[in-house]
Amino acid sequence: MQTHSAEDQPTAVPQADMEPGGKLLIGVLVVAAFVMILNETIMSVALPRLMADLAITASTAQWLTTGFLLTMAVVIPVTGYLFQRFTLRQVFVAAMGVFSFGTLLAAIAPGFELLLIGRVTQAGGTAIMLPLLMTTVLRVVPAHKRGSMMGIISIVIAVAPAIGPTISGVVLNSLDWRWMFWIVLPIALISFGIGAMLVKNFTTPIEVPLDIFSVALSVFAFGGIVYGLSSIGHSADGSGVPVWVPLGVGVVALIVFVHRQLARQDDGRALLDMRPFATPTFSIGLGMLSISMMSLFGALILLPLYLQNVRGLDTLTTGLLLLPGGLIMGLLSPFAGRIFDRTGPRVLVIPGAVVVSAALWLMTLLDAESSLPMVVGIHSLMMAGLATVMTPLMTSSLGSLPSELYSHGSAIFSTVQQLAGAAGTALFITVMSYTAASRAADGATEIGANQDGIHTAFLYGGVVSLLAVVAAFFVRKPAAQLVDRS
Repeated sequence: MQTHSAEDQPTAVPQADMEPGGKLLIGVLVVAAFVMILNETIMSVALPRLMADLAITASTAQWLTTGFLLTMAVVIPVTGYLFQRFTLRQVFVAAMGVFSFGTLLAAIAPGFELLLIGRVTQAGGTAIMLPLLMTTVLRVVPAHKRGSMMGIISIVIAVAPAIGPTISGVVLNSLDWRWMFWIVLPIALISFGIGAMLVKNFTTPIEVPLDIFSVALSVFAFGGIVYGLSSIGHSADGSGVPVWVPLGVGVVALIVFVHRQLARQDDGRALLDMRPFATPTFSIGLGMLSISMMSLFGALILLPLYLQNVRGLDTLTTGLLLLPGGLIMGLLSPFAGRIFDRTGPRVLVIPGAVVVSAALWLMTLLDAESSLPMVVGIHSLMMAGLATVMTPLMTSSLGSLPSELYSHGSAIFSTVQQLAGAAGTALFITVMSYTAASRAADGATEIGANQDGIHTAFLYGGVVSLLAVVAAFFVRKPAAQLVDRS
């Protein structure tokens, strides 16, 4: 076996800890990723304000969140190529630069169109940062300590979007919605400057061709499926294209995309290597995390609408009510990582999946008379359950792969994760919009129609969450960690 220099891609050394340079590198990436992923849900509390200011419907306004997530799902498959073709520092600088430019566009947007372009541009940079962070951890962190590090990354992936509504509510209480971006911009620029100076390369660039056809297929595949889901919401208010058109295009493109990757992966020419799916631990964990992300983002967009449109609360109160859940998840995620390092995933994942499912079913009980402590308690319960699910799922799934598939596994994981978030947002809003429109047509009041729509959406979420409970019993500790600890 050949040895590798500091500039080569290192493999985890079981008996050694991270080098100091690795800790600094991951620290910079974590801070940058937190700022970027925070923007996934920062618009959720602002949707009612934006609907009024920009004269748009709920199903249109949701594209400010769905469009962000969808763009990430489309861009992330290309990251495997980017990590091979360019240095770590070049990729970091490009990601932060694109994100900062998108934040500026959103801040100066006079209307919905430029605001959406700014959000999509932000997502382009965020899409690169997330798999970059995961791949770096897999490369430089010993297997027996990955759970603790993934616990920190869970804060980025889940807690950052979870507290987005709170930050949004605080800002909107006294400032225009554009200030949500003016406040983020200097933080992004500072992270950009610090990272440009501190981030060093841990890989050696390789001349590899970019499969443009696969990139195009991924756009139609993921874009068509999520747009099809969102089109159901448009049809609820009498607009939008026939649902079967984008869904059909998306499914066909996805089939062709997967077939093309399978045909090209043996000689290293695939845009996204499909071999990680052959590992059961990876596939089961990916499926469970997808359901968790659907629940998280669906709840994060529905709860603010419930609190404002049904309960009549302002944006500041709404944001503050959602803060305890985000803080609880942030506090529990690192502990869940440490427990995983000692015991493995099952002791965390099984009860966590049950708790998340229970919280979603409890949300179906919310109505115009529900107490605010009840809302906070149910939301906090769901976030606590997600904290014990996401960290072990990420660690066991990605840790079960051989080192040569780390970058592709991270890309697949991040792609499906973001696609699930977009699908969850679209599904919850679609069911809510369709049910509310139907009830309004039957003569229900606006509050009554919204309440029934939200109730039905949470009911769908509760049914889906039962699949995660079943899958939790099949999650296993990765063999790599067993070997590392022996």
